[in-house]
Amino acid sequence: MPAKSRFTRLDAFTKTVEDARVRTTSGGIVTIASLLIVLYLVWGEWADYRRVVVLPELIVDKGRGEKMEIHLNISFPRVPCELLSLDVMDVSGEQQTGVLHGVSKFRLAPAAEGGLVIDVKALDLHSQDDVAMHLDPDYCGGCYGANAPPNAIKAGCCNTCEEVREAYASVSWAFGRGENVEQCEREHYGERLDSQRKEGCRIEGGLRVNKVVGNFHIAPGRSFSNGNMHVHDLNNYFESPLEGGHTFTHEIHQLRFGPQLPEEVTKNLGASMPWTNHHLNPLDATAQATDDPAYNYMYFVKVVSTSYIPLGAKKSLLSSIAESSDLIPLGRHGHSDDGSIETHQYSVTSHKRSLGGGSDAAEGHKERLHARGGIPGVFFSYVSIRSRFPPCEISNLEQDISPMKVINREERSKSFLGFLTGVCAVIGGTLTVAAAIDRGVYEGATRIKKLHQR
Repeated sequence: MPAKSRFTRLDAFTKTVEDARVRTTSGGIVTIASLLIVLYLVWGEWADYRRVVVLPELIVDKGRGEKMEIHLNISFPRVPCELLSLDVMDVSGEQQTGVLHGVSKFRLAPAAEGGLVIDVKALDLHSQDDVAMHLDPDYCGGCYGANAPPNAIKAGCCNTCEEVREAYASVSWAFGRGENVEQCEREHYGERLDSQRKEGCRIEGGLRVNKVVGNFHIAPGRSFSNGNMHVHDLNNYFESPLEGGHTFTHEIHQLRFGPQLPEEVTKNLGASMPWTNHHLNPLDATAQATDDPAYNYMYFVKVVSTSYIPLGAKKSLLSSIAESSDLIPLGRHGHSDDGSIETHQYSVTSHKRSLGGGSDAAEGHKERLHARGGIPGVFFSYVSIRSRFPPCEISNLEQDISPMKVINREERSKSFLGFLTGVCAVIGGTLTVAAAIDRGVYEGATRIKKLHQR
């Protein structure tokens, strides 16, 4: 027997001769319909293959020595910029007091006048023209018992009101309006402060902090350390000539930990879940109002590291973000050249109380009692902030760093091999079903024809 005949016996695709084939109108219709269905389903397979999905992963965050950026935009319509200071501290012992780098203060007109930003030219309370009022070159202003600041214009002297204030802060002394201080009276510090009492302030910018448990706060008065306590000079805050005084009514326009996700990224995330940037920044557009100068707002935040890795990104580039964080300009931290983004989500709970103590009977919770005391400011802190000065309103935000990390990774919904498998399944399945339908229609038509012939 020839070798070819052995394979002939194994042929599963038997053929019929051309004369034995029957072509029908119904068969042509079924063929056209099946071809259209095959084209439609193959197009669906192609679209599914080209679709990019975001797959979340949860891992242990093994980063060490990393930095984190905090971006804020907060308005205080009833506290002038001169009374607000921004401080940062963490459990590692690092402190930044009176932060100015990367942060801007915008003086706001009184709320009754629209609360618009005042001309930038009027932002400086300590005019340089007044500082250099034809002082004698040999002039050396006194520091009134305090030590001259190391950055004084003239070593060992306090020639400006600002230098006297820094000298007082270095020895933990309250300063007030600068009465009987020659430098401040020459610069009209008290008069200019009083002229800004009705104004508000917007603080906007970014901070770079260690990625450890820590705090940052916006509080009234210059801050300084007194032993192991962080202290604020609250005299000017409470000794206000305004009726009702200053309060920490505030609006958080934006507060985020890390870079903002681009709109196209949130759209990709939204394909699988109702995701927006507000899910990352739940405090955005939060407003709190009070008429009590001694009132406390606290926000307790849990921060979770989050990575977004676009399709085709190299994993090795993510590690370089943390290693060179000190060399990256403020505002660019967390971005890599391949489009990967390192940011943070956070959840938040809030609490408010009067610093005068008492219960929440007015809100129907008379069993809820509050302690007395507190400090003014916007706090992002885990340390005990106390003041030897009178109690004041405080806005306190406390943050915690989660040991877990969320990775949102872009991937194809299926591989190319999966696409080919799907195409084969579509073609084979459609033609098989079409053949069955055509056979059924043909057999049915044949039997009906035979019945009519009888």
